[in-house]
Amino acid sequence: METAARKRWSSVSDLVPTHSLRKTDRSHMDLHRARLRNRSIDLRAKVACLSRPASYPEATSAVEVVQTHMSCVFLTDRHAYKLKKPVRYDFLDFGTLEARRFDCLEEVRLNRRLAPDVYLDVVPLSLAPEGGLLLGGDGEVVEWLVRMRRLPKQFMLDHAIREGRVAREDIRRFTLALAGFYRGCDPVAMGPGEYRQRFERDVRANHRALSAPESGVAPVLLQPVTAGQLAFLERQAPLLDRRVTQRRIVEGHGDLRPEHICLAPAPIFIDCLEFNREWRLVDPADELAYLALECECAGAPWIGEVAFETYREATGDDPPEALVDFYKAYRATLRAKLSAWHLKDPVDAAEREKWITRAHCYLELASRYSTMRAD
Repeated sequence: METAARKRWSSVSDLVPTHSLRKTDRSHMDLHRARLRNRSIDLRAKVACLSRPASYPEATSAVEVVQTHMSCVFLTDRHAYKLKKPVRYDFLDFGTLEARRFDCLEEVRLNRRLAPDVYLDVVPLSLAPEGGLLLGGDGEVVEWLVRMRRLPKQFMLDHAIREGRVAREDIRRFTLALAGFYRGCDPVAMGPGEYRQRFERDVRANHRALSAPESGVAPVLLQPVTAGQLAFLERQAPLLDRRVTQRRIVEGHGDLRPEHICLAPAPIFIDCLEFNREWRLVDPADELAYLALECECAGAPWIGEVAFETYREATGDDPPEALVDFYKAYRATLRAKLSAWHLKDPVDAAEREKWITRAHCYLELASRYSTMRAD
């Protein structure tokens, strides 16, 4: 089948005989032709190619495809390949091939801090000489992917929680690894006012997003959550200020959830938040509060208790309970917003109900933690 690029260039060939073109002209034509072919290869074609086992250099019995708003992950028997979607949001811009390549490189660099043997490299998806697409080829690059070693699903913390296989020693082991990581991070230069203002800005942004009619959230549930967090920021500002003056703010993981923790003998933490540095600048107590919240949502609140106990013993850092509760409330509201975000997609009734239920679940937790210690 004749491509759009060939149709366009056939008119040029009719006007200018090929034998009369200089070598540089031909190379420019070839480059332009390749770029035209590149533009015609949309995300759907890339996903279709990467969904086939035959597209991979290693033998694999099948390819499992996992889609999110920002990426597609292709799971072979031994590896995971992550493709960034060409999306643009207020907080990121993956609109160009170069932007996606840069983010792939950042993802490998940052995740090697806590998963050094998992994030292998960045590989191209290119145009094959005979047509079609080739993973790791030498032709014109149309996409970049992060290549990772695939981890056993049964070792992931979320999976272990569902199956009731988490031991206290598992929590102590990975928390000690995190404590060592935090101790090795350089403190981030930030003023106390700047740190508090970040929270105030985000609390108000969460409120605006969840106030939208399409979020499915009742104002009677949302209003006390926001009021409690703003009251904490006003009345308990010294608790936040001390975390900054004690030089506790570091460039952390940014998305510490159970599905990102592998309970291997040497614990592994994957999928850090690579696309926005500001969101990685965190208090370790905030990251642990986020993890505790997610474990509580999964039915295992004891995990957060053991994690904080181990962290305090290992570091000598004893964040106040009131501060930890604020962090939990803030994170729960943010997760409610992200759940409601899915309602913007075309979803069926069952899927819509799932995300509304999840948003309400998070807001109920946020309400509890927002009102516990606001005074």
